[in-house]
Amino acid sequence: MDPYFEFLCRMGDNTLILGHRVSEWCGHAPVIEEDIALANTALDLIGQTQMWLGLAAEVEGKGRTADDLAMLRDAWDFRSALLVEQPNGDFGQTLMRQFLFDAWHLEMLKGLTQSCEPRVAEIAAKAVKEVQYHVERSSETVIGLGDGTEVSHDKMQAALNLLWPFAGELCTPDAVDDAMHAKGIAPDLTTIRTAYDTHIESVMAEATLTIPDSRFAHKGGKSGFQHSEHLGHILTQMQWLQRAYPGATW
Repeated sequence: MDPYFEFLCRMGDNTLILGHRVSEWCGHAPVIEEDIALANTALDLIGQTQMWLGLAAEVEGKGRTADDLAMLRDAWDFRSALLVEQPNGDFGQTLMRQFLFDAWHLEMLKGLTQSCEPRVAEIAAKAVKEVQYHVERSSETVIGLGDGTEVSHDKMQAALNLLWPFAGELCTPDAVDDAMHAKGIAPDLTTIRTAYDTHIESVMAEATLTIPDSRFAHKGGKSGFQHSEHLGHILTQMQWLQRAYPGATW
């Protein structure tokens, strides 16, 4: 598979799967303001998906569209990181997952605005404005809940303990990441990791939460080698209409 196409799929699949996950809160959030905020976050992520997968389809050159890539690929063809596939759990777990992704996403997009590929730089420049809001909101919520009541603190610590082993994959380079960096298309993930760790440590300190003392990271999602069992269930919900009625249009 062309590394450039695969990289674009990674960016688009991450936002697609997380966008779908966040949308599951619509009508179920604890307060109306959070319900609206989560819905808006999901819409932002799906909008970014349209841009990334649209460019991926053009690069592939096989006549497929962003919708085809989103709705007609099977789980083993997806390149979403394991973190974004994880279940919502409670509200605190959802926001911890969001922050761990947002902190990486912001650094990656900032790096991509300097890409040698004009289209990549343009998409990143547009998306980074939305993600700056995402990370501001998710970090403030993590801090508020972590440094809140005893119950909220314990729930946020449990969420961090659960999700931390999935976060490392985002910053662990592989052959595709190395190829994109060598060509000047994407930033160096080791540099991203440094900025990511600094941001995470700062927020967790304010939230009075303890980062697990482990660098272990589950892997396999962004390479497509091994997804979590959750991805298949997500795709069953997300793709059923297009699968049941192939080619259906409004």
